Amino acid sequence: MYETLEIERSGRVATIWMNRPEVFNAFNEQLIADLGAACTLLDADQAVRVVVLAGRGRHFSAGADLSWMRRASACGQPENLEDARRFARTMRALADMSKPTIARIQGAALGGGTGLAAACDMAVASADAVFATSEVKFGIIPAVISPYVLRAIGPRHALRYFQSAERISAERALAIGLVNEVTTVDGLDAGVAALVDALIAGAPQAQKAAKDLIAAINGRAIDDSIGEETAQRIARQRATDEARDGIGAFLEKRTPSWLL
Repeated sequence: MYETLEIERSGRVATIWMNRPEVFNAFNEQLIADLGAACTLLDADQAVRVVVLAGRGRHFSAGADLSWMRRASACGQPENLEDARRFARTMRALADMSKPTIARIQGAALGGGTGLAAACDMAVASADAVFATSEVKFGIIPAVISPYVLRAIGPRHALRYFQSAERISAERALAIGLVNEVTTVDGLDAGVAALVDALIAGAPQAQKAAKDLIAAINGRAIDDSIGEETAQRIARQRATDEARDGIGAFLEKRTPSWLL
């Protein structure tokens, strides 16, 4: 179905493989379109519980394809704006998926590759992974990826790395919140699998509600309005069939329906 991706399904897990290893999975117009379409398709697939984003070959993603960037630099502002809007829509499609998403990162995750890692809910990186918001080296800025990177690492770190374009090691990425876990090079798949197993055990509608909860309360003052909103959210969730099944399964020492 896709020129630049492969979709691999294993039970309740779907892995989106960026499949341009000859250019280190650098993305161009086609990969951006394919990735957005794949995210939309998998988000609607009730058989899929977890989505993993990965890259074939030695590297996760080297960011933007320089041939694509050269074409963009030769275009006027209207064409560049529409190009950027397409990329923004794909980033939103990935970040707004209603089910858990994991970035599986090895080697380089540069520029937009760092953005893809940050747009996923979680990221597991091998010890050889390296990140950078390298755009200023090319006279541009990490604009479209900035909401997701900023969400992951905060404004203080973003002020440094957006301007310095320094390389960020896997260990440093873990320390600043860009990734959740660092594994050995050979242990990357095992690290992703362990996280997948933990996610599969959770209730799918509750996980979606948890993602919505974070988006709704992040950055807000703790006041009466947020107390009321959180009370409303838990009251709604407790009244769902899924919650009744989950609580009943725990008390009755049986398997909840979402694991059958």
